[in-house]
Amino acid sequence: MQRRQFLQTAGAATVASLGAPSVFAQALPNTPIRLIVGFPPGGGADALARVVAQKLTGLWNQQVVVENKAGASGTLAAEYMLQQPADGSALLLSNINSQALAPAVRNNLRYQADRDFAPIALLGVTPNLLITSASNPVKSVKEVVAQCKAQPGKISFGSAGPGTIQHFAIEKFKLQAGVDALHVPYKGSGPLLTDLIGGQILYTFETMTAATPHVKNARVVALAQTRAKRSKAYPGVPTMQEQGFPEFETMNWYGISGPTKLPPALVRRINQDVNAVLAMPDVQEKFEGFGVEDGGGTVERYAEFTRTELAKWAKVAKDAKVSIDG
Repeated sequence: MQRRQFLQTAGAATVASLGAPSVFAQALPNTPIRLIVGFPPGGGADALARVVAQKLTGLWNQQVVVENKAGASGTLAAEYMLQQPADGSALLLSNINSQALAPAVRNNLRYQADRDFAPIALLGVTPNLLITSASNPVKSVKEVVAQCKAQPGKISFGSAGPGTIQHFAIEKFKLQAGVDALHVPYKGSGPLLTDLIGGQILYTFETMTAATPHVKNARVVALAQTRAKRSKAYPGVPTMQEQGFPEFETMNWYGISGPTKLPPALVRRINQDVNAVLAMPDVQEKFEGFGVEDGGGTVERYAEFTRTELAKWAKVAKDAKVSIDG
């Protein structure tokens, strides 16, 4: 209820601050609108994008389609976004990987996250889940640590790619647990989860959005969640902090962004409509089921959020001496 009240209040405040004439003076392009996602179908980012695209299609009375541009932990999609017209016909499902983590660890990006994109709206924040196949007899973080210590460098942890939040969570776990483990990078959560369920890898700190359908159908088991507080979607799953890792906290987030030259009035128009989508009861139900919380608000809120995240993860990468080339 608190989240719903927040979204409704945030949406009303956005409309009031904009002034209706300036909002509606900026029309959307008269073409199908593409929502570009930097990961393959089947992952968490793709799932959220399809919910939002479907609702915006109805709201705008024109088709909004998801276009998957997977690769390089979401950065290929971000680079591709900047080649598109700055007229609203292409939007980016921005996320922690492309907008905060990759800039912190990659030296070869063709964009600057704080310069080349126009933040539009925050869709929400979600923890990671430490998950394993239902066939794995290990059922606690303590057992995972023991397994890693018994077989140093051999226990496999998958990620959606080098420099993703899953990768950062693995490195954080290794440091805090004092263990060595095998990092297996994939090109997105879809193929990662397929191999986890099939037993080709043992563990992943997957985004709650991507993991939830597989937890619900009992193909995987959630051993821990990674925010400081338990998600409302997983009240029975203890946090990493509750299981002996007092400083462990990682999270994923999603938003909508455009190229930096997108007209400000159109940015605010899209922000208003995304807030309207987030206030829909069925969207709230789906997002809460995925563990996605605390979304919505003004353009300025998302802009400040992304600046803070960029600075935070740049410091983490520096302190951990993490750098990825190629």
